[in-house]
Amino acid sequence: MMPRYLPVSLIGAPTDIGAGHRGASMGPEALRVAGIAEALAQRGIDVIDRGNLTGPMNPWQGPTHGYRHLPEVQEWNRLVMQAVASELAQDRLPVLLGGDHCLAIGSITAVAQHCRERNKRLLVLWLDAHADYNTSSVTPSGNIHGMPVACLCGLGPRELTELGGSAPAMTPDSIRQIGIRSVDSGEKKLVRDAGLDIYDMRYIDEIGMKRVMEEALADIDDNTHVHVSFDVDFLDPSIAPGVGTTIPGGPNYREAQLCMEMIADRGNIGSIDIMEMNPAFDDHNRTAILAVDLVESLFGKSTLMRD
Repeated sequence: MMPRYLPVSLIGAPTDIGAGHRGASMGPEALRVAGIAEALAQRGIDVIDRGNLTGPMNPWQGPTHGYRHLPEVQEWNRLVMQAVASELAQDRLPVLLGGDHCLAIGSITAVAQHCRERNKRLLVLWLDAHADYNTSSVTPSGNIHGMPVACLCGLGPRELTELGGSAPAMTPDSIRQIGIRSVDSGEKKLVRDAGLDIYDMRYIDEIGMKRVMEEALADIDDNTHVHVSFDVDFLDPSIAPGVGTTIPGGPNYREAQLCMEMIADRGNIGSIDIMEMNPAFDDHNRTAILAVDLVESLFGKSTLMRD
């Protein structure tokens, strides 16, 4: 008998406003073509596709005062925050279909506010090749998709750090970062100063994905709201080429499946981001198909035949 899950709402956020490459704006449709709604419905989950949010176009300009497209990024994140908050208020599980990873600022700001209102503990599982803890003083590109964790922890422009009305949206001890293998030199100091809990690829190689996930999930209890922010570049590009920033040396298929299955085993998933899916770099939508397969595992699909 399959476990019961909250009803799911799919929310498309078709923008590459915070990215350094075009194409993540096509991510929501790629995930729909890969059958995300049908796959979850086949697991007995009530699924509603809310369609796509409509926000400002990408002006594709250089950085202004250290940030690219800050007004547009703020507006997209405000729309995401409102949409995610609406679903959480209805006791539905929002699945944000990105879009670039800057949108996690709006998504997680809404989730953090929801947790405060319900007196629940927030735990963010950040599956990514990047720590995304940059600031404008560290990265010359000004691409905000490299800054969402810093913004959520109160480090960044007020337009984003105070998106929910106050800063910070969350504290660094509320996040576990898994699969990290690309951190800018200036970013490393920021990460260390913040005390981020990072399970990088060297640590995964040394002790294995099973022990990493046991450590990362050890303190989840019944009062924990687990938010999974899944950047598709978490995966090794040999199995997931459809991203704008491929970084070699990521988890392989079985490691990724084990990661997702162990998150599902612990339960308490309350919200999900699927970010940086970029069909412009993909091969016959194989990355989106794999992403859907892994998200199914978050909802209890297991490759194991034993109990």
